[in-house]
This record gives sequence, structure tokens and C-alpha cells, in this order.
Amino acid sequence: METDKPQRTTDGPGTERAAKETEAAAPAANHLPEISVVVLGWRWPGKSLTANTIMGREEFHLERAAEFCVKRQTEVQGRQVTVVDTPGWFSTQDTPPSYKEELVRGASLTPPGPHAFLLVIPVGMFTEVDRARIEEHVSLFGENVWKHTIVVFTWAEVLKKISIERYIRREGKDLQWVLEKCKRRYFVINNCIYGEHPQVGRLMERVEKMVAEEGGYYKPKEGGQEKKTLDENKNPAGELHNLGARPKQNSGLSLSKAMQVDSLSNQPDTPDY
Repeated sequence: METDKPQRTTDGPGTERAAKETEAAAPAANHLPEISVVVLGWRWPGKSLTANTIMGREEFHLERAAEFCVKRQTEVQGRQVTVVDTPGWFSTQDTPPSYKEELVRGASLTPPGPHAFLLVIPVGMFTEVDRARIEEHVSLFGENVWKHTIVVFTWAEVLKKISIERYIRREGKDLQWVLEKCKRRYFVINNCIYGEHPQVGRLMERVEKMVAEEGGYYKPKEGGQEKKTLDENKNPAGELHNLGARPKQNSGLSLSKAMQVDSLSNQPDTPDY
């Protein structure tokens, strides 16, 4: 007679523990020793604050970020993180061509290219004009940029009991368009906390996950698409009035020239302007 033997099953505490260990090992497998991010967004509502939150201290100042890219480095949970803050764009006014060229130059400051673009969007009424402004400026980097973009929502505290998912649904097709472009990758951050910020580590994990899914660094498409886009968006000289801090002479650099210079120098930090 065949004796009864205990049957092995796929259920039980052992399997559950193994599943948890596998889940915990996944972030470690994607862990990058170095991460570089470029922060994009409007001029005022939270772009440079988000860059400071990642740094854990105030490194980026609004008056400097108004015209030039600024690069700083920090360490986040064992990773060397490079953050590039870029000139913000205006809500309704046209952005000067020199500002746009400086914006695009930000992608060349972390050769061979940034891992991620963090598109900062403040929580509030999101309109068709907002969508158009995002499309106008993000397109300067080429269509490939969306594969490396994460939307970062700021000022979510104003939602109180409303979830970010409900907010996204409520704002309708324009915000949905932005999120669909970056495969609905988004993150909510509280910029009222400096120092050891638990959200910063989770944001870096989100970047690592995106890199694992999309692969490597952002690379601009060949053929000078960025330069073409800049030429198409040039403004008449007369449109530079009433823009706050005025662009300085020769502050705009072409993307190809900037990438050559920065690739050769490969300095750990950009010079102060």
C-alpha cells in the first residue's frame, strides 16, 4: 500500500515570505550608484523648491534659476545624485529664445545624458493653456524625452481629503494628455520638508524603475531636431519686455556645442554664473 506523503503546496507562510523577499530584492536589483535628473517646469510654483527638496538643503535660488541652468550634487541613500535646475517658463508670456536654448542645454550637463526629467506641476486648475505650455517646452528635447519623464506634483496639501487620483480625473483631458505622454508616471512630493526626506528616496526608486523599463539615459535624436524646434519657436525681439529677469547677452548655447564642451570637461559641477 502506498503511504500518504505530505504534499508540497505553493501556499503557506514559506511561500509568502519568499514572495516578500523577492519583492524587497527588486528595488535592490535596480539600484543605481549614480542618478542624474533635470528639473523642468513653470518659473514660480515649486520647480526650484523640488530641486532643493531632493538636495535636502537650499541650493537653488529663484533669481539664478530664472536665466541659467544650475547643477548640484548630493547623496540619497547611497546614490550619488546630480540635480540640474533649469530656467522656468512663464504661464502666459512667450519664452525668449535664449531661455529656451539654456533650457535645452540642461540635458548636456550630465554626460552622457540624464536618467530622468522631472516635470513639476503644481496642484490646481490645469487648463488647455497649461498643456500647451508644457508641450511647447518639453518638445524642445524631442519626442524621446517623454520616455524619460516623470510628472512630480507639488502643493498637493491643498487637496486635503481628495486623493491625487481623483484630482487627476477631475482635471480632465489636458492633464490626462500630459500623463499619457509619460506613461502615467507621476509622483507627489511635499516641499515643506528639508533634510532626511523619506519621499526623496522613493522618488529615486521611481527613477530607477523607469530606467529599468525604458533603458539607460536620455539621448536626443539625431539630425538636430532640438535646434530646429528652437528656430521654429523664436520670438521677435520686441516680445522680451515685461519678462522679469532679462536674458543676458550670449547666454544661449546650442545643444550640440554645449554637449561637446561639457563632454570634454566632464566637470563635477557647473561654474557659478
